[in-house]
Amino acid sequence: MTDGMETGRLTMENRKKLTLTGATEVVRFDEDLVELNTNLGQLTIEGRDLRLKCLSLDTGTLVVEGELCGLRYTEPGRKRGFRL
Repeated sequence: MTDGMETGRLTMENRKKLTLTGATEVVRFDEDLVELNTNLGQLTIEGRDLRLKCLSLDTGTLVVEGELCGLRYTEPGRKRGFRL
């Protein structure tokens, strides 16, 4: 972290694998939706046949595999996202 700003990294491979850092809590998980809190806000991952391949809250690492369809960050008072 630099200058007190929180950081996170999100990497997607071929809409089949998503790796991110900065995860703090998984709020909800099923085969179509993953909702989690990160150090940059709440993240919603939408898709089909989603599987948590790796989760370490100690390191903040999360790996999700499946057919990824959408990602959306939500912060209090602001919503932003995109559809794949």
